Amino acid sequence: MYKLSGVTKNYAKGRENVAALRGVDLVVEDGEWLSIQGPTGHGKSTLLQILGGLDRPSSGIVDFDGRDLAQLREAEITRVRATSIGFVFQTFNLVPTLSAQENVEAALVPLHVSAAVRRQRAAVALDAVGLGDRLRHVPGELSGGQQQRVAIARALVKEPKVLLADEPTGNLDEDTRDEIIGLLETMWRERGLTMVLVTHDSAVARRAQRIGVMKNGRLSFRPPARAQAARAQAAHYGPSDLPAGPLQPPDLPAGEEPPADPVPAG
Repeated sequence: MYKLSGVTKNYAKGRENVAALRGVDLVVEDGEWLSIQGPTGHGKSTLLQILGGLDRPSSGIVDFDGRDLAQLREAEITRVRATSIGFVFQTFNLVPTLSAQENVEAALVPLHVSAAVRRQRAAVALDAVGLGDRLRHVPGELSGGQQQRVAIARALVKEPKVLLADEPTGNLDEDTRDEIIGLLETMWRERGLTMVLVTHDSAVARRAQRIGVMKNGRLSFRPPARAQAARAQAAHYGPSDLPAGPLQPPDLPAGEEPPADPVPAG
């Protein structure tokens, strides 16, 4: 699905050059769920934007299904985003004057789908996330969790191959967080999505198949056995009955964190 080789991203900040990504190498397999954690300002969101074609690297290769996103013309990369990649953001990014159904329909406009088909597909997508009775409500009439469900429906209505989520539960309380991450996991499983999720929340990250850590623009990974053990424990709980606090791998006492230093990639 994705193969990144030597990806860098540099920004000019006044007279300084800020390195957001420093030689990132990454392979994301078709159907995989990868979570990415790390301190604020260390490159997590930059990496996600490059995966989604929202930004271009300063150097390196971003191979997506055999095409280097870094080399595509703007019209081509816009087409890739419109057809193959769904986005979910922390702040929902809904149009406040549009209804839930109209917000979801907006994702289909670049695909030149007829108005009747857009309405039908948007209604089905909203029903799939539990909002079949909220089609006409504008965002201001919905709770935070409901707004994020609209955003998920908007991301998935075009039937993408990839779902990229940037802190999708960051603005939600714990109960709503658990509902939303459970919904994302259900969609990932049922639709065979490839999902890359950026989060500060360890309880969310540990539900993924693999956990990456961004620090100082470099990507590394936690030990696979630990991530798999943590995911096995997470799977034991339903989406709404996670234990309080971060999930712990079964072989660690409650309250004890995994080693701070991740295993380097490769």
